[in-house]
Amino acid sequence: MHVSVYDSLVHKQSAGQKMLAVLIDPDHIQNLEESVRRCNESGVDLIFLGGSLVSSGTIGESIERIKKNTDIPVLLFPGDELQIDSRADALLLLSLISGRNPELLIGKQVVAAPYIRKSGLETIATGYMLIDGGRITTASYISGTVPIPADKPEIAMCTALAGEMLGLKLIYMDAGSGAKYAMSAQMIKAVRDAVKIPIVVGGGIRSTSEAVNAWRAGADVVVVGNAIEEDNTLITELMNALQDLQQI
Repeated sequence: MHVSVYDSLVHKQSAGQKMLAVLIDPDHIQNLEESVRRCNESGVDLIFLGGSLVSSGTIGESIERIKKNTDIPVLLFPGDELQIDSRADALLLLSLISGRNPELLIGKQVVAAPYIRKSGLETIATGYMLIDGGRITTASYISGTVPIPADKPEIAMCTALAGEMLGLKLIYMDAGSGAKYAMSAQMIKAVRDAVKIPIVVGGGIRSTSEAVNAWRAGADVVVVGNAIEEDNTLITELMNALQDLQQI
């Protein structure tokens, strides 16, 4: 029997299993096969594909290159309605609930909906929350929104809670690509204490200690992107740290 990507994610969450996702930007795929090989060897749970601004790479080509080398589920993490491709395993259908830009709350989703339905992709309704990571990131600039202040966990908590009450299935807390620093444990814990649905945390995570801090604070899935573009051996280090954490 086929198990959906989301059901598998929820099952792991219920069992107390923490997860690692590797984020691949289609504009930076020079070492793609090597990164995927490390994902396979280390037991990475998920591969996210997409970006706030894809200028040179193609989603379809990237999916084909990934799937040629792994059975790890590939989830689209789209920056816009053009980043949809039926060859992926699932789509994070993002609603930017931390901002007040109606186009990213519901506008672009309305335009994309018939194409998503036609694609047959599994869709995971995701409350996307930008958290201040110390500098203006591509995500905040392109979205035209102000991130939740890093020292205001109560705002993040209320935002995530509203998203869960509205029926969203996943909360994605993102400091953004190129964030100066990772999200605080206090911020993550405030959201974890408020909602039951899975929490994904990404942006600014460049070390095993930062990833472990996020997992311990309540993240179900930690996402690493920029750091592995610079050094994909970090994939192995992160999975080793996760395995050590799970044994405690």
